[in-house]
Amino acid sequence: MSEIPTSTPTPPVSPASGVIERAKNIILKPRETWLAIDSEPATAQSIYVPYVLLLAAIGPFAGFVGKQVFGVTILGVTYHPPLVDSLVAAIVSYGLALVTVFVLALVIDALAPGFGGQKNQTQALKVAAYSATAGWVAGIFGLIPALALIGALLGLYGLYLLYVGLPILMKVPQDKALVYTIVVVVVAVVLFMIVGAIIGALSAPSLLTIRG
Repeated sequence: MSEIPTSTPTPPVSPASGVIERAKNIILKPRETWLAIDSEPATAQSIYVPYVLLLAAIGPFAGFVGKQVFGVTILGVTYHPPLVDSLVAAIVSYGLALVTVFVLALVIDALAPGFGGQKNQTQALKVAAYSATAGWVAGIFGLIPALALIGALLGLYGLYLLYVGLPILMKVPQDKALVYTIVVVVVAVVLFMIVGAIIGALSAPSLLTIRG
């Protein structure tokens, strides 16, 4: 009796693989990827889990490890911050990154009608989350504190991702996309300055203790 051929099932794509593929595509093929993102169904949970939760952790984790291994150099003096203080700062930084995405999405959604766009909270959250990809991936440079500035510069590519994605997802006319992007970027900068101030305040006690 001849055997009945059986088809080999296709192995499921792991969440991590899906995140890597989406991150690669949004960085290398932004316009095509934004068009795909625009039409795909999503919820706040599906955007955050696992994409935002995984990528937003890169910078805080890399910075934590880098400071413990290589230390931090200020004015030619290198010191290693206390483990607990660094861990708390990393956790707070991670939590603030998650909150910042949500707040920025609210701003994007609220501003859209003023630039001829359409209000849509889910689409706005997509823009806030996926445009941050370059900055989150660049956070890996935090493993070596001396290269953190390079990571910050590479993260500026996120501004271009924002510029490309805003008119597609929020249905803003192309002639108003630049001004819309600039306004959103200004708000984002303010948010990042607030986050930086909070992280700096957490690090200040360690600096004072070491200097003392």
